[in-house]
Amino acid sequence: MTATTRVAAIDCGTNSIRLLVADVDPVAGTLTDLDRRMTIVRLGQDVDRTGRLAPQALERTFAACREYAAVITRLGAERVRFVATSASRDADNRDEFVRGVRDILGVEPEVVTGAEEANLSFTGATAELTGGDLPRPFLVIDIGGGSTEFVVGDHEVAAARSVDIGCVRLTERHLVRDGEIVDPPTPEAVTAIRADIEAALDLAAGHVPLTGAGALVGLAGSVTTIAAIALDLPAYDSEAVHHSRIPLDTVRAITRRLLSSTHAERAAIPTLHPGRVDVIATGALILQSVMERTGAAEVVVSEHDILDGIAFGTARG
Repeated sequence: MTATTRVAAIDCGTNSIRLLVADVDPVAGTLTDLDRRMTIVRLGQDVDRTGRLAPQALERTFAACREYAAVITRLGAERVRFVATSASRDADNRDEFVRGVRDILGVEPEVVTGAEEANLSFTGATAELTGGDLPRPFLVIDIGGGSTEFVVGDHEVAAARSVDIGCVRLTERHLVRDGEIVDPPTPEAVTAIRADIEAALDLAAGHVPLTGAGALVGLAGSVTTIAAIALDLPAYDSEAVHHSRIPLDTVRAITRRLLSSTHAERAAIPTLHPGRVDVIATGALILQSVMERTGAAEVVVSEHDILDGIAFGTARG
């Protein structure tokens, strides 16, 4: 006999906030979705430059929290956990963010460290893979808006590191001029972005072995969006994306296309969420650089990530 717990997990990152309400059996390792949704709120707007969460970004995030609170109440979740990542770690006024979330959802948001974020991502991504045919150990990469996590392990984490490269952070750092995004990026801007990525990979490599893994597993919106483009889907389909395998040459071709396209051309891609149009080229460049550094011939794409890791942890209490 199995014992399931209905939980609500919220992952608040630099670019998006996501909700999962699920029935979880942590002993059996099963998770059944009841509601899974995502809202682009760009909480990390200008954080890299100002060190503070912008008022508009906070209000967008709080509006999403109010929507999620209604869903959680309607579905009767027994436990709720709210995890916040890169942008809120970096902000001087994160107490304002914490108070707002607590007032709306009735729970204290956990502003987790990079290491904790990496552990949650690994748990969510690999729970379904450990009994499969993929060679191990796994190297899991979670490309977010403000940071990227690298985690290597087999059934549990062996080493992890979070570094401050993300699609929003690097876009704002190198592609914004006078409040507008340079579109498409200049060759000089692309070179500068790559230099930041390579420096971060050097830092990560000092803590996590980036070569020698059996399989590279990629998580989060940049990776899943690139997979959807690679599969040439007419509309985003999470089932088609989940556990798809995208070769390095395909990632390179998509990255070249995105870096040379205009805002309008990217917006016309049917699988690209409007909130990712301005940052997806940088996300693709991060993924390509990681694959080249690790020597991975392909990336295995997972729709299950930190959000699922939060849900499993919440069910375990």
